[in-house]
Amino acid sequence: MGFRVLKAGMQTTIQDLGRYGYQSQGISVSGAMDVRSFKIANMLLDNPENEAELEICLIGPTLQFTSATIIAITGGDFAPTLNGEPVSMYTAVYVNKNDILKFSSARTGSRCYVAFSSYLDVPVVMGSRSTNMKSVTGGFKGRPLREDDYIGFRQKRRYLPFFLSRKLDLKEFDQSDITLRVVMGPQDDMFTRQGIETFLNEEYSITSDFDRMGARLEGPFISTKNGSDIISDGIAFGAVQVPAHGKPIVLLADRQTTGGYAKIATVCSVDIPKIVQGRIDTKIRFRAITVEEAQKLYRDEIKELENMRKMIHTPCREVLDCRLVAKRLTQLFEEEGK
Repeated sequence: MGFRVLKAGMQTTIQDLGRYGYQSQGISVSGAMDVRSFKIANMLLDNPENEAELEICLIGPTLQFTSATIIAITGGDFAPTLNGEPVSMYTAVYVNKNDILKFSSARTGSRCYVAFSSYLDVPVVMGSRSTNMKSVTGGFKGRPLREDDYIGFRQKRRYLPFFLSRKLDLKEFDQSDITLRVVMGPQDDMFTRQGIETFLNEEYSITSDFDRMGARLEGPFISTKNGSDIISDGIAFGAVQVPAHGKPIVLLADRQTTGGYAKIATVCSVDIPKIVQGRIDTKIRFRAITVEEAQKLYRDEIKELENMRKMIHTPCREVLDCRLVAKRLTQLFEEEGK
């Protein structure tokens, strides 16, 4: 009861929302890079918000199911097909035993997520099922999936109410120009006024040095007052480090727990999916906002996700029409019986 990996793709790992509470011991958080897409995939299936999913990067895998289940695919569009037929994104999809789910290379974005109604059967390590490849921890043997791997399911969960309503129509990711809203600091006082103006007014681009640990950007030099070395301190998801070479690095899910370079700003959590879905040469600009503005953006995103949940749980027109027909037929039978 599960699926077999026929082709592994470029980098397919098992992730949840991360391994929290262990950074003081040098254990990275890991977890989904695009938290928004991850949450929506689980939402479509009424899964727990933190239920583990597949995270697929740039080139997708081919999977063969050994039992029936329901899946949802979100994030970048990897042209998924089921037995050769296109599969809708952001939609609950029923798969049968022996069905083959195939992903191509990313047409939009760079990462997509696959949630399963039957729940992936991988061990919980330090409170998380996320894969940390650097320490070979969690997920499936602490590594990306390989050909002939077999991932089991923990439950036989093959029914969901309001099945036809479990779909969302969301915009595709912008591949060309991205504006990241940032909260300045905590070490922005180490940079010159010119360095701050450069950071906020010039354009940068994503380089090939871009993985789950971080995204190194290419662009104008950001000047400091007396260098960027600091006594190592903690690093948050989205922190923007500026080493001695003067080019920003946005630190992501598999970031190191501490770092010794000044952090000029931190990307707002709601904008992190923009950069993790970017590609090489995607243009990046930064715009400073206040902590209060960032908090409002976060609250607005929570409301948006709740509205999506309500849409998913509301019977769609086809269901409502069927109910009206059934009700009318019942009335006719009752009248005929009288």
